[in-house]
Amino acid sequence: MAWFCSGTTNAELIDNLWSAGLIKNERVKRAMLGPSPQDLHHTNQRISALKVDRGHYAPSSPYSDSPQPIGYGATISAPHMHGHACEYLIDHLHPGSRVLDIGSGSGYLTHVLANLITDQTSPTTESDGHVVGIDHIKELVDLAHTNMAKSEDGRNLLKSKKVEFVVGDGRLGWKERGPYHAIHVGAAAETLHPVLIDQLNAPGRLFIPVESEPSGSVLDQLGIGSGQFIWVVDKKADGSVHKEKVFAVNYVPLTDAPKK
Repeated sequence: MAWFCSGTTNAELIDNLWSAGLIKNERVKRAMLGPSPQDLHHTNQRISALKVDRGHYAPSSPYSDSPQPIGYGATISAPHMHGHACEYLIDHLHPGSRVLDIGSGSGYLTHVLANLITDQTSPTTESDGHVVGIDHIKELVDLAHTNMAKSEDGRNLLKSKKVEFVVGDGRLGWKERGPYHAIHVGAAAETLHPVLIDQLNAPGRLFIPVESEPSGSVLDQLGIGSGQFIWVVDKKADGSVHKEKVFAVNYVPLTDAPKK
């Protein structure tokens, strides 16, 4: 179904995903569309200059509901996957939430996550909310910063430090700005890295694609029944951890930076 949801504009793409039921949460829909006139209050800026737009983040076919290359062996995920990620994390995305976006790539989802922690339709948690986008490729970190600066909304998020992009090994998280209410991982990890769970707030949630570990069965040896799966990891208020394997996916691997 997702392949039939592409549009000719960002708004048409999101509306098609909404109509098809691939985006179900109203807050997520608004975040992927960008600020509404009500959110902007009284501003002299044109609304179109303030919205998050995939056209600012994908160099080709930005409104196609499919992954697109962004260079350096990386991709921007299909927009329906971004919607799914946000909806799985939505209960932990409020004004004041601290968020880590691992494998931030072009910066698109980082911008959407920032919209979700700056909207005024949910209760405030704490006062120091921010989103950190981390990538191990400096050129992509620079690209994400440039992409976000294409809109007035993006420039304001960067200026206010609500969003920052850093170079680092996402497998190690980014302890300096945690603990995080929500952690999103945009590439497939070899394992559920314990350090990421350690950096979760209590309560907090981790959304991460993981390469399935072979169990030694004949089917696994034939490559049947293996692959990548999204795991949702919840750290409860009491510090206990619950892990759930939710659905199969196909992401680029979370690896070392390419050697120069």
